[in-house]
Amino acid sequence: SSGINAEYGEVQLVQTMIDGVNKLYEEDLAFQKKYFEFPEIKSTHSLVAKHVTKERYEKLARHTTATSGFTLYKAIACAVEFDNQHCGIYAGDKDSYSDFADVFDPIIQEYHGIKADARHTSDMDSTKLVGNVNPDAPVKSTRIRVGRSINGYGLSPGITKEQRLAVEQLFASASKKFPENLAGEYYPLTGMDEKVRQQLVDDHFLFMSGDRNLTVAGMERDWPEGRGIFHNKEKTFLVWVNEEDQLRIISMEKGGDVLGV
Repeated sequence: SSGINAEYGEVQLVQTMIDGVNKLYEEDLAFQKKYFEFPEIKSTHSLVAKHVTKERYEKLARHTTATSGFTLYKAIACAVEFDNQHCGIYAGDKDSYSDFADVFDPIIQEYHGIKADARHTSDMDSTKLVGNVNPDAPVKSTRIRVGRSINGYGLSPGITKEQRLAVEQLFASASKKFPENLAGEYYPLTGMDEKVRQQLVDDHFLFMSGDRNLTVAGMERDWPEGRGIFHNKEKTFLVWVNEEDQLRIISMEKGGDVLGV
């Protein structure tokens, strides 16, 4: 038949198929052993070691989150890989907190010393602040930062490549509409000009890759694509895009004028 490869006999073709199926099966068993069987947690004194029991792990191990396809194994990867973690867990998306609540809830409660029914009340009204730092105090500089994430996109450990690029595009577009005091330039890490890179290094603005914790946690996948830095003209307002947070927003200036910052 014209469909048969002339370089191989029929028996060899069938043998190749048999060997290939068996190889795939071996790889599947190895995959299941690594991700579905209860792993050795090297950080034996971590909160993960305390609260991720064999029973809880086996209950949740095969589940993947809807937003980014995150798993419990990925969440606890640092506690499995390293022996020096105190907490040892990362959420891959908003779903992680509910889908893996049997693990996340007790860890969060112990880490923060809160009860199960505790609720955070956000208050960003700076007009409620009373007074300011004494201008005679020897304060060199003041920095206030917040981390913010966009609903519907994975967090740094779980975010997909497509989601990361979409977050970058959303921010790049939004930054063009900032008011005058915040207006500036967004500098993507991908294809960054060497002079720009050196200036960001000199300004201590540039974030780098290579952190082992971030790598194992999944935060440095597809580096440096989808990541960048924004700052205003006065260099008092800075945003890191898709580093540890989707958005790390930083306000800073010399001296101790907290209200100004």
